[in-house]
This record gives sequence, C-alpha cells and structure tokens, in this order.
Amino acid sequence: MTRTRRIAKPVEPTFVPWSARRRLRGVDRWDEDLFRRLADSRVPALDATLPRLTNAADHSLLWVGLTLAAKLMGRRQWTRAGLRGLGSVAVASLLANQVAKRVLPRRRPDAGTLPVGRRAHRLPISPSFPSGHSASAAAFAVGAGLESRSAGAVAATLAAGVCVSRVYSGAHYPSDVLAGAALGVASAAALARVVPVVGPEVQRQEQHGRADESPRPTGHGVVAVINPKSGSGRGAELIELLRRELPDAEVVELEDGSDLIAQLRRVAPRARVLAVGGGDGTMTAGATVAVESGLPLLALTGGTFNHFTTDVGIEDPMRAIEAVRSGHTIAVDVGTVNGQLFVNTSSIGSYPAFVATREGLEHRLGKPLAAAVSVVRTLAREVPMTLLVDGRRHSSALVFVGNGGYQPTGFAPSWRPRLDDGLLDLRLLDVGRRWAALRIAMSLLTGRLERSPLYIEQRVASTEIVIVEGSTLLARDGEVSEDESRIRYGVMPGALRVFCPPAD
Repeated sequence: MTRTRRIAKPVEPTFVPWSARRRLRGVDRWDEDLFRRLADSRVPALDATLPRLTNAADHSLLWVGLTLAAKLMGRRQWTRAGLRGLGSVAVASLLANQVAKRVLPRRRPDAGTLPVGRRAHRLPISPSFPSGHSASAAAFAVGAGLESRSAGAVAATLAAGVCVSRVYSGAHYPSDVLAGAALGVASAAALARVVPVVGPEVQRQEQHGRADESPRPTGHGVVAVINPKSGSGRGAELIELLRRELPDAEVVELEDGSDLIAQLRRVAPRARVLAVGGGDGTMTAGATVAVESGLPLLALTGGTFNHFTTDVGIEDPMRAIEAVRSGHTIAVDVGTVNGQLFVNTSSIGSYPAFVATREGLEHRLGKPLAAAVSVVRTLAREVPMTLLVDGRRHSSALVFVGNGGYQPTGFAPSWRPRLDDGLLDLRLLDVGRRWAALRIAMSLLTGRLERSPLYIEQRVASTEIVIVEGSTLLARDGEVSEDESRIRYGVMPGALRVFCPPAD
C-alpha cells in the first residue's frame, strides 16, 4: 500500500495579504521538499544522537541541567550565563507558544514517513509554527553567550543540534525551526535591553593590595569562634574541617544566644589569626574585631548568601584554609556608619523591606519585574523621608550605601569587582516629584533607571545624611536598628586583611 504524504497546511491567516500568501505557499513547498529529503536520508550517527538530544530539550530540561552543572562545578560566570539563558528561554517560550502559535497556526509534518527509531518519543500536538524548542535553544545560547563566550560556545553547539533534531525527528518543518531560532535570538536581545549584561568576570584578587602573613601550615596561632548550630549544621561542618585541616588551631564553640563580638574580643589577645565561620552578619562581627585588634581574618563561608566571601573570592572554605597555609592575604576596605563597621551594605528607611519584597517575587516574576513591583509597593506603603544628603534636599524612602562600587547599576546591586577602591556606593530614589513611583517603575522595566532624573548614584569617599523628617531606621549588613537622625558614612581603606589565595 502506498503511503500518502501530507502536505504542510499553508500558514495563511485571513489578515495576510494575497501576495504574501503566495510567498508562504512557496515556503510550504520548500519545506515539504526538504523534509522529504531528510526523511529518505540514512545517517547512523545522527540516528543515534539527534532523537536523544531533542528528547533532552523537552521542557527546557537540557538548559536547566547545564545551569545546575555550572553551579555544582563552581563556575560563577557560567552559572550567571546559564541564569541569563534561562531568563531568555522564558521570554522566547512565552512568545512562541502563547503568541506566535496562536496567530500563525500550522499543521505538524507527517512523522509516519520517518523510521520509528528517529522519531521523538513525544510528538507535540500543538501547532507547528514556530518551533518552541528551537526558540528556547537559540534564546539560551545567545543569552549565555552575552555573559560568557565559552559558555555560549558550548550552548550554541547543543542549540544547533536541537534545531536540526526538530526536523530530523519529524516534529517540525525547516521554516518552523528557522522562525523559532530567530524568535529566540530576538528574545535574548530584548532581555539584554531590560537586564543589562554585567560584563566579563573580573579577577578580583589581583586588584587588592598584598599583605602576606607568616605561613601557618598546621594552623598554629589561629583562633576560631564558630557556632556549631549555625547555618543549619554548617557550623559543625566548619569545626570538623578546621580540626582536620589545621590541627594546631584553637576552636572555640559559641553557644546559642552568646554575643559573638564579645567572645571574639575575649580570644583576640591570644590569637595571631582570627577566624569566624558563617554568613555576612558573622563576617561583619569578625571584621570589626579583626580591625580593632590589627589581626588578619580567616573568613570561612557558612551562611546563606555569603556576599562578602564571594566578592573576595573565597566561596569555598577550603580555599581560605589553603591561603592560611601559604600566608597569602589581601587588604580590603571596610565601610563605617556612625562609627560602626560594615563589609557589604548599609541602608536607610525602607530599603530592607524593599529587598525582602523583591526577593520574595523574583522566582515568579524575574528580577527586573520583581524590582519594579517592589518599588511601587514600598513607595505606596511607606512615607518618604525628607533628607539632606551632603546639604542637598531629597525626598526618598529608599537609600542604599555599599562598601565599594556595586554592579549592576540600579536597585538590584549584586556584586563588586573590587573591594579596595576607597569609595562608597550611594544610591537613592528621589520621590518628591509628580508620578514618581510610576516613572521609576517604568524605568526599571525598560532597563533605563540609571538615566532617570529620579535616580541618584554616586561614588563618594564619605557622606553625611541628615533625616529632617521620617523614619530613622538603619540597616547594616542585614542588622536593622533605630539610629540618630544624623548619619555619617566613611571608608577605612585597606583596613581589613583577609586570607585569600592568589588568582588562578
């Protein structure tokens, strides 16, 4: 019995002009001819690989897996590239599956003309045009490539294979794949406009001043204060690691509810190296006593976010221990606010509430939209403060001060290229003008906040902020307290020595 080939249904919505329909019919004939040639071809190597590749790309599992692999390998730049790629995939998938397929529906090719082993295990029943898999593949490859060329090269190779596999396995016509890939590229480019690319990773360690100490291969002179119950058990793991890798170090186990800074001050006189393990709040306490005592700090990562250790370049506690053994340290700045130290950030007013709202929405909305929604909610709920910033009057509910210049610009700062620039990063939103909340939200959504006259970003060595009217809520590395109406910020350049191995 002769099998009847099913010709592609032309993509001809009623609103398409007659001249354009003729061109679309020509595309359909080209599609059918090329699909027939592929159906009749026999390439054992492709038969063995392409169906598996197209199956792996179902539901974007391939791209999620690549991002998780980069995270597990500790490849920071590749992880960031994967996250941007996944964001691009979300945009491309929405446009392809929820918009384009509804506007330009098209029948799938007849996969029955292909050998059974070549067919995808799950042939979709949705319209064929455009290819959602191809859109996601191209979006991920381009998005990842914007952050990292090496990650983009790997992703592009796999994306090309996915695009070819959609035709080879009988799921799409060639023009479906080409249109999907073009949509994916456009989606990644559009996302880059809204969320600007941070840029290539900076070799942070080489930018800091060297201040090497005596090598301590067994940990002699190291005194560590660690809460074994901190970090959901990570504190106990750090204690075990120290006792195994630095057997001559003294480990003081901190009890729940004990004052960490008081305990650090008690042990500092007998220490040659002061060590702490935990998150950013613990690092601030360790830095405070280390600067007071003139001791180098052994910072052991054990918290949730670990912004300080990540920016320094010691995300893995073992890297810090290796630096103690070799005696390699770097000198970094610490910020001061009314005489108290901070290693990451400080803020005034509603910024802590803004951050909590944004982080709660990011997994559903993505960072740009979550930031815009959080700004509107914060400004709607809070009464703006009247401030004098170095004598200039502003009305604001959100004031951010970073120890060192943060990237990217805007109100989602996430990392620092260096911690020894001797500057503070001052950012605030001036909401004393008409329709300020709406204008700020639109600037966030379009990725143009830094160009808004309502957004102020400065790099300063010191600043004085006087709260004329409003809340005196002050946050310092996550710790929130009521403070005075006159707040003075400054920098202590190179005041903290931190053990960190040299750059690779």
